[in-house]
Amino acid sequence: MPTVGAQRRALERQPHRWFAHQLLLTLSGQLPVHALLRHALPAAYDRLVELAPMAPLRPLARPGRAAPLPSLRKCGLCRPRDGVIEAFARIASGDRLRALAFRLELCADTRWRCATFDIGPMPAPWLPTPRP
Repeated sequence: MPTVGAQRRALERQPHRWFAHQLLLTLSGQLPVHALLRHALPAAYDRLVELAPMAPLRPLARPGRAAPLPSLRKCGLCRPRDGVIEAFARIASGDRLRALAFRLELCADTRWRCATFDIGPMPAPWLPTPRP
């Protein structure tokens, strides 16, 4: 079985998987938003700054239960043209499965940067069922 370091390096060679993981960490409150400052174009970064405090990918804890950490289930991509990756990820967050879509662009400095992303509609908060 590969070491954790080897697994991390393999992910870093796949920019769409690396970025999906970073978005997951940021939008679940596990990584500060400024960690993606150099990895996102201005519009995408501004959206991250807006969403990160709400931690939309954090699983909702139910009373008496700890919420499991969200995880990356599947990640795929298409390359509509050279220097562009359009990717998707499925995120398991508690008992919910969320979708994440994003676009990476290869910039002049040969670094991939996120140009835009979407996590779909925000889930309604879990509310306990009233007892009669």
